[in-house]
Amino acid sequence: MTVALPVPVVQRLGQVDYPTTLERMRDFTLQRDESTPDELWLLEHAPVFTQGQAGKAEHLLAPGDIPVVQVDRGGQVTYHGPGQFVAYTLIDVKRRGMGVRDLVNHLENSIIEVLASYDIEAYAKPDAPGVYVQGDKIASLGLRIKKGRAYHGLALNVDMDLSPFLRINPCGYAGMRMTQIKDLTTTPVSVDDVAERWLSVFLRRLG
Repeated sequence: MTVALPVPVVQRLGQVDYPTTLERMRDFTLQRDESTPDELWLLEHAPVFTQGQAGKAEHLLAPGDIPVVQVDRGGQVTYHGPGQFVAYTLIDVKRRGMGVRDLVNHLENSIIEVLASYDIEAYAKPDAPGVYVQGDKIASLGLRIKKGRAYHGLALNVDMDLSPFLRINPCGYAGMRMTQIKDLTTTPVSVDDVAERWLSVFLRRLG
Protein backbone atom coordinates (compact mmCIF):
# COMPACT_ATOMS: atom_id res chain seq x y z
CA MET A 1 0.00 0.00 0.00
CA THR A 2 1.32 3.44 -0.97
CA VAL A 3 1.49 5.88 1.92
CA ALA A 4 0.41 9.39 0.99
CA LEU A 5 3.05 12.01 1.64
CA PRO A 6 2.15 15.15 3.59
CA VAL A 7 1.20 18.07 1.36
CA PRO A 8 4.04 20.64 1.38
CA VAL A 9 3.49 23.62 3.66
CA VAL A 10 3.64 26.87 1.66
CA GLN A 11 5.05 30.00 3.29
CA ARG A 12 4.71 33.34 1.51
CA LEU A 13 7.36 35.41 3.26
CA GLY A 14 7.43 38.66 1.27
CA GLN A 15 10.81 40.46 1.19
CA VAL A 16 13.24 39.03 3.74
CA ASP A 17 16.95 39.42 4.39
CA TYR A 18 19.21 36.65 3.17
CA PRO A 19 21.34 35.71 6.23
CA THR A 20 18.33 35.21 8.51
CA THR A 21 16.53 33.14 5.88
CA LEU A 22 19.61 30.99 5.29
CA GLU A 23 19.87 30.26 9.02
CA ARG A 24 16.17 29.36 9.17
CA MET A 25 16.57 26.97 6.22
CA ARG A 26 19.53 25.23 7.84
CA ASP A 27 17.75 24.95 11.19
CA PHE A 28 14.60 23.55 9.60
CA THR A 29 16.58 20.97 7.63
CA LEU A 30 18.65 19.83 10.61
CA GLN A 31 15.70 19.63 13.01
CA ARG A 32 13.14 17.92 10.76
CA ASP A 33 12.41 14.20 11.01
CA GLU A 34 10.76 11.50 8.89
CA SER A 35 7.26 12.87 9.54
CA THR A 36 7.97 16.57 8.98
CA PRO A 37 6.03 17.91 5.97
CA ASP A 38 8.09 19.46 3.19
CA GLU A 39 7.94 23.25 2.94
CA LEU A 40 8.05 25.71 0.03
CA TRP A 41 9.13 29.25 0.89
CA LEU A 42 8.14 31.92 -1.65
CA LEU A 43 9.91 35.25 -1.21
CA GLU A 44 12.08 38.10 -2.43
CA HIS A 45 15.42 39.22 -1.00
CA ALA A 46 16.97 42.57 -0.29
CA PRO A 47 20.04 43.09 -2.55
CA VAL A 48 22.74 40.48 -1.87
CA PHE A 49 25.39 38.47 -3.70
CA THR A 50 25.61 34.82 -2.65
CA GLN A 51 28.75 32.80 -3.27
CA GLY A 52 28.37 29.02 -3.54
CA GLN A 53 30.67 26.41 -2.04
CA ALA A 54 32.85 26.20 -5.15
CA GLY A 55 32.73 29.96 -5.65
CA LYS A 56 35.91 31.67 -6.84
CA ALA A 57 36.77 35.19 -5.73
CA GLU A 58 37.65 36.29 -9.27
CA HIS A 59 33.97 36.05 -10.25
CA LEU A 60 33.16 38.89 -7.83
CA LEU A 61 34.19 41.77 -10.07
CA ALA A 62 32.98 44.83 -8.14
CA PRO A 63 30.42 44.04 -5.43
CA GLY A 64 30.62 47.58 -4.05
CA ASP A 65 27.93 48.34 -1.47
CA ILE A 66 26.01 45.07 -1.97
CA PRO A 67 26.90 42.49 0.71
CA VAL A 68 28.46 39.15 -0.23
CA VAL A 69 27.34 36.07 1.71
CA GLN A 70 29.20 32.75 1.56
CA VAL A 71 26.66 29.92 1.40
CA ASP A 72 26.57 26.12 1.43
CA ARG A 73 24.75 25.50 -1.87
CA GLY A 74 26.37 24.32 -5.06
CA GLY A 75 27.41 26.69 -7.82
CA GLN A 76 29.18 30.01 -8.06
CA VAL A 77 28.11 33.58 -7.37
CA THR A 78 24.68 35.02 -8.13
CA TYR A 79 22.60 38.07 -7.23
CA HIS A 80 19.27 38.34 -5.43
CA GLY A 81 17.22 41.51 -5.21
CA PRO A 82 13.69 42.95 -5.17
CA GLY A 83 11.65 41.99 -8.23
CA GLN A 84 13.18 38.51 -8.38
CA PHE A 85 11.03 35.52 -7.42
CA VAL A 86 12.84 33.14 -5.06
CA ALA A 87 11.50 29.71 -4.07
CA TYR A 88 13.25 27.62 -1.44
CA THR A 89 12.31 23.96 -1.78
CA LEU A 90 12.74 22.26 1.58
CA ILE A 91 12.03 18.75 0.34
CA ASP A 92 12.85 15.31 1.73
CA VAL A 93 14.01 13.89 -1.58
CA LYS A 94 14.90 10.54 -0.04
CA ARG A 95 11.36 10.10 1.31
CA ARG A 96 9.96 10.95 -2.12
CA GLY A 97 12.27 8.47 -3.84
CA MET A 98 13.91 11.26 -5.83
CA GLY A 99 17.50 11.99 -6.72
CA VAL A 100 19.05 15.43 -6.89
CA ARG A 101 18.79 15.39 -10.68
CA ASP A 102 15.06 14.68 -10.39
CA LEU A 103 14.58 17.77 -8.23
CA VAL A 104 16.69 19.90 -10.59
CA ASN A 105 14.56 18.69 -13.51
CA HIS A 106 11.35 19.53 -11.63
CA LEU A 107 12.65 23.02 -10.86
CA GLU A 108 13.85 23.74 -14.40
CA ASN A 109 10.74 22.33 -16.07
CA SER A 110 8.39 24.18 -13.72
CA ILE A 111 10.09 27.46 -14.61
CA ILE A 112 9.96 26.64 -18.33
CA GLU A 113 6.22 25.92 -18.02
CA VAL A 114 5.58 29.18 -16.14
CA LEU A 115 7.49 31.15 -18.78
CA ALA A 116 5.45 29.45 -21.51
CA SER A 117 2.32 30.83 -19.83
CA TYR A 118 3.74 34.29 -20.66
CA ASP A 119 4.48 33.15 -24.24
CA ILE A 120 8.22 32.99 -23.50
CA GLU A 121 10.11 30.04 -24.98
CA ALA A 122 12.77 28.90 -22.52
CA TYR A 123 15.04 25.89 -22.14
CA ALA A 124 17.51 24.21 -19.78
CA LYS A 125 21.11 23.24 -20.45
CA PRO A 126 22.46 19.86 -19.31
CA ASP A 127 25.90 21.31 -18.58
CA ALA A 128 24.81 24.55 -16.87
CA PRO A 129 21.87 24.35 -14.42
CA GLY A 130 19.30 27.09 -14.78
CA VAL A 131 16.85 28.30 -17.40
CA TYR A 132 17.70 30.31 -20.51
CA VAL A 133 15.92 32.38 -23.16
CA GLN A 134 17.71 32.94 -26.48
CA GLY A 135 21.08 32.40 -24.81
CA ASP A 136 20.42 34.74 -21.89
CA LYS A 137 19.90 33.41 -18.37
CA ILE A 138 16.57 34.10 -16.69
CA ALA A 139 16.66 31.72 -13.70
CA SER A 140 19.36 30.25 -11.46
CA LEU A 141 19.31 27.09 -9.37
CA GLY A 142 21.31 26.05 -6.33
CA LEU A 143 20.71 23.15 -3.94
CA ARG A 144 22.20 21.51 -0.88
CA ILE A 145 21.29 18.03 0.33
CA LYS A 146 21.76 16.96 3.95
CA LYS A 147 20.68 13.49 5.06
CA GLY A 148 18.48 13.17 2.00
CA ARG A 149 16.80 16.54 2.55
CA ALA A 150 17.14 19.45 0.14
CA TYR A 151 17.19 23.17 0.77
CA HIS A 152 17.96 26.35 -1.23
CA GLY A 153 16.13 26.37 -4.59
CA LEU A 154 15.55 28.74 -7.50
CA ALA A 155 15.65 32.43 -8.39
CA LEU A 156 13.65 33.69 -11.38
CA ASN A 157 14.13 37.24 -12.66
CA VAL A 158 10.72 38.93 -12.97
CA ASP A 159 10.83 42.74 -12.85
CA MET A 160 14.08 43.90 -11.24
CA ASP A 161 17.18 46.01 -11.62
CA LEU A 162 19.53 43.69 -13.54
CA SER A 163 22.57 46.01 -13.31
CA PRO A 164 24.07 44.31 -10.20
CA PHE A 165 24.66 41.21 -12.34
CA LEU A 166 27.26 43.31 -14.20
CA ARG A 167 29.31 43.41 -10.99
CA ILE A 168 29.85 39.63 -11.10
CA ASN A 169 30.39 36.78 -13.53
CA PRO A 170 26.94 35.23 -13.01
CA CYS A 171 27.25 31.59 -12.00
CA GLY A 172 30.95 31.80 -12.90
CA TYR A 173 30.46 32.66 -16.59
CA ALA A 174 32.19 35.83 -17.78
CA GLY A 175 29.93 37.85 -20.01
CA MET A 176 26.80 35.86 -19.15
CA ARG A 177 23.84 38.06 -20.05
CA MET A 178 20.82 38.05 -17.76
CA THR A 179 17.23 38.71 -18.76
CA GLN A 180 13.84 38.91 -17.04
CA ILE A 181 10.17 38.27 -17.71
CA LYS A 182 9.23 41.96 -17.90
CA ASP A 183 11.51 42.48 -20.90
CA LEU A 184 10.16 39.46 -22.80
CA THR A 185 6.38 39.83 -22.60
CA THR A 186 3.66 42.42 -23.07
CA THR A 187 1.63 40.75 -20.31
CA PRO A 188 1.64 42.68 -17.02
CA VAL A 189 3.83 40.76 -14.59
CA SER A 190 4.46 40.76 -10.84
CA VAL A 191 6.45 38.59 -8.46
CA ASP A 192 3.24 37.53 -6.69
CA ASP A 193 1.61 36.40 -9.93
CA VAL A 194 4.71 34.48 -10.99
CA ALA A 195 4.91 32.87 -7.55
CA GLU A 196 1.33 31.59 -7.72
CA ARG A 197 1.77 30.27 -11.27
CA TRP A 198 4.99 28.50 -10.27
CA LEU A 199 3.45 27.04 -7.12
CA SER A 200 0.59 25.48 -9.05
CA VAL A 201 2.92 23.99 -11.66
CA PHE A 202 5.53 22.73 -9.19
CA LEU A 203 3.02 21.05 -6.86
CA ARG A 204 1.49 19.24 -9.83
CA ARG A 205 4.91 18.10 -11.06
CA LEU A 206 5.93 17.05 -7.54
CA GLY A 207 2.83 14.87 -7.35
